[in-house]
Amino acid sequence: MKLKASGLSIGQIADRTGLAVSAIRFYEEQGLVNPDRNSGGQRRYERADIRRLSFVMIAQRLGFTLSEIRAQFAALPEGRTPTKADWSKISRHFGAELDARIAGLTALRDRLDKCIGCGCLSLRQCHLYNRQDEAAANGQGPRYLLGDTPGAG
Repeated sequence: MKLKASGLSIGQIADRTGLAVSAIRFYEEQGLVNPDRNSGGQRRYERADIRRLSFVMIAQRLGFTLSEIRAQFAALPEGRTPTKADWSKISRHFGAELDARIAGLTALRDRLDKCIGCGCLSLRQCHLYNRQDEAAANGQGPRYLLGDTPGAG
């Protein structure tokens, strides 16, 4: 256990991030923050932990799992505040994933009222797009929403 006299208390971190104290403790258990302790055993956080916890909160809202976030945090230097370059590297990784998700959501939005290539053939329009369930040759699920195109089987 590292001892540290100064730093921010868990209450101060909670006030600054808007996270519940219990959430901050949970994120600590998950290895997303690693506070020091003072001589009385109280947690002491670095100001950089505000950014880490805020990033966790935003990344989760965007649909990233704690495992995905933890994997990216593993590349951050232990014991020093991450630099702009450190955060840029994480941002590029998550940005590429977000771009892929946005493309998928856009396709879903644009095709939701049309055939999605599921093979149900219940809509007349579906029959035109997925004649004789041709999409099934490409695999399970809504093939056209997964990126397949009609006639590409």
